[in-house]
Amino acid sequence: MITRSILARYFVPLCLLAVMPGYAENAEPQAVREIPKKKQTDLGLYLTAKEAHEKWQADPENVFILDVRTPEEYIFVGHADVAWNIPLLFQTYDWDSTKQHFAMKPNPDFLFSVKEQFTPDDTLLLMCRSGGRSAMAVNLLAEAGFKKVFNIIGGMEGDLVKDPENVFQGRRMRNGWKNSELPWTYKVDPERMRLPSD
Repeated sequence: MITRSILARYFVPLCLLAVMPGYAENAEPQAVREIPKKKQTDLGLYLTAKEAHEKWQADPENVFILDVRTPEEYIFVGHADVAWNIPLLFQTYDWDSTKQHFAMKPNPDFLFSVKEQFTPDDTLLLMCRSGGRSAMAVNLLAEAGFKKVFNIIGGMEGDLVKDPENVFQGRRMRNGWKNSELPWTYKVDPERMRLPSD
């Protein structure tokens, strides 16, 4: 038997999501897009998750999706089914009391691993959780001579809903790969992951 608390907790929010404009990728106006500063890149190339998927579908032999999140995020949160994983940063177990989360450390092999797998002529579509780390990765690749590197501005999980009146306040329910209902998986292909050998 379905109780009222179950309906209130799960069914009502799902119904609201279906009818609320602006909280799904396909509701985002495409004509005007403001890119937050932390997602901006030196190359100035941006795509929504939906646009990235369409770009990959149009030329899968020359367009590659690169997920720069940690291996843990790639494996346990899920990833685009065609994405490669070359982490920009690794998770540490050192608590940062200022930022209120565990600190990250750079992957010293990031550029080497990307150059080993891709050429500067390849078109790379980079994603992270919501577009910040991927912007940093785009800038590193641009400095290394890559010219066709796009930031997927909503990332895998999308942006936080910032509306105290909204039932999804504080959740990653705006834009992003998952919220756009694009193909994603938990299934891991180790051949598509470039991790340190130690």
